[in-house]
This record gives sequence, structure tokens and C-alpha cells, in this order.
Amino acid sequence: MSGQRAEAERRGRKGEALAAWYLRLTGWSIRAVRVKTGRGEIDIVARRGRTLCFVEVKWRARRADLDHAIDHYRLRRVAAAAEAVAHRYGKPGDDVRIDVLLLAPGCWPRRIVNAWQPGA
Repeated sequence: MSGQRAEAERRGRKGEALAAWYLRLTGWSIRAVRVKTGRGEIDIVARRGRTLCFVEVKWRARRADLDHAIDHYRLRRVAAAAEAVAHRYGKPGDDVRIDVLLLAPGCWPRRIVNAWQPGA
């Protein structure tokens, strides 16, 4: 792994750890992290009550870069990965959604609730 790639990986893991703490502080229980599938990776699987949430975490060094951190392609990959593993974490009657959590130093986390809609 190149030095730049290793540094990006380290920053990504830090962002995911901060996101997990944020989710816990807002009432979510973390069910899994870094779930890999043949279709993609899910950063965090969380649950609060009857809601099962697949969370994509984006960490950027600058707040301004968060506006372009997530796109349709990335959301589609997360949705495909979530579909592949939802049976492992879901229960009948659950509300299932995909959220995005955007993080940068010096600012509060920004959460996009229900960021993916099938067919969007």
C-alpha cells in the first residue's frame, strides 16, 4: 500500500470511529463496522428501536470538501451492499434506511437521513 493510500486509510478509520461515537451518543447501537460484501462495503450498521441503518461515513480534511464527498455512484454501491446483508441484521417489520454521515475537523457532524431511495 502506498504512503498516501495508507494515510487515507488511517484517516478513514478515524472518521468511522468518530462516527460510531456520534451515533452511540445519539441513541444508536452499533451492530457492525466495515462490513465487506461482493457488492461493496458498509461503514457502519446501526440500530435504534425498529430502525436499521446502514451508514456511509465520509471524512474530509476541510468542511468545504464535504459538499462533494458523496455521489450517486457511491450511494448505489452502499445500497447494493446493504441489500446483500440486510437479512443478517434486520428483523421483520424493521424500517431500513441508508444514511450518510459527513465529518470534518472543527465542525459538527452533518447527517443525511435516508440518503438513498431505490430508483433515485
